[in-house]
Amino acid sequence: MDRNLLVAAMAARLPRMLDDIEELVTCESPSSVLDAVAASADVVAKAGQRLLGVAPEHVVLGRRAHLRWRLGGGPGKVLLLAHHDTVWPLGTLADHPFSVRDGVLGGPGCFDMKAGIVLALHAVAQLADASGVTLLVTGDEELGSPTSRELIEAEAAGCRAALVLEASADGGALKTERKGVSLYRVRAVGRASHAGLEPERGVNATIELAHQALAVHGLTDDERGTTVTPTVLSAGQTTNTVPAAGEFAVDVRMWGDAEQARIDDAMRALRPVLDGAQLHVTGGPNRPPLPSAASAGLFARASELAAELGLPPLTRAAVGGGSDGNFTAGVGTPTLDGLGAVGGGAHAPGEHVLVDALPGRAALLTALIDDLIGERA
Repeated sequence: MDRNLLVAAMAARLPRMLDDIEELVTCESPSSVLDAVAASADVVAKAGQRLLGVAPEHVVLGRRAHLRWRLGGGPGKVLLLAHHDTVWPLGTLADHPFSVRDGVLGGPGCFDMKAGIVLALHAVAQLADASGVTLLVTGDEELGSPTSRELIEAEAAGCRAALVLEASADGGALKTERKGVSLYRVRAVGRASHAGLEPERGVNATIELAHQALAVHGLTDDERGTTVTPTVLSAGQTTNTVPAAGEFAVDVRMWGDAEQARIDDAMRALRPVLDGAQLHVTGGPNRPPLPSAASAGLFARASELAAELGLPPLTRAAVGGGSDGNFTAGVGTPTLDGLGAVGGGAHAPGEHVLVDALPGRAALLTALIDDLIGERA
């Protein structure tokens, strides 16, 4: 493959890339709607078959559709990792339609991360020989990958590298370090009573949850970069009843394994404050941290290739959001994340992709895959 011509080759592919992104974006795929995720998998599969000349395996786990291309028939050397589910509910296209205006592409899920899927497909299609490449496109990443985690870890184990097509950080930076993620639910069970006639006979689950939410938030450690955030809370059913039960969710982010363990121990150690209340804590670590050591070698390699291709110098970022790259790094596979589209506004109405950056991004990905599978040892 002539790398001197690679950016030009990808620029020639740009109209097709834009058509493919539109095809994926206009098939809405909210994670929670299984039929929509299945329909989206079919659209991605057709696009992939058209570009790669081979149909993927449909891997259905928990009634959820994931796609896997194993190219060349041999053991995987490089894992390309993406997801086709989004956070956007059905009907979002009506108010936030796909568009390309003044070099900016918009639409629900375009940046996170349907453009990344298209970049992966075109990069692999550009390779003279894609033997040793596995492309895995999952359908539940936005839920924390409950059905796909074991699949991802199994595919990553033993690979030379995992390249994650999540959207870039600000300014196109690659994501070389990610916080780990833990998710919990804290449920309080009290005793109902009439709020006006005899509130003293009740055990108020809302009050218990208030105590616990403050205790949980107190586990935050700003110096270590650990955030412990109570989020969605609900309690009771009627306004004139002391609530008998309720719960809140907790989102935890941290940089290191020791912090993840510290928080887990503390969550398990929570005890009721009110007499007669019961407390139940469920959940736990969801994604291990992705340390900078897991990406350092790949980032250096990508930087050299970017210079060879005449692209601007690469930048890197440490981010608080988790991805499936946390799992691949967790099984010991060198992992480079944020190789997808350049743009911004993930999970927000202003979500967008910068069209002019797509050819260079695709060229970098192609060169990096080619470099990695070219190692015959």
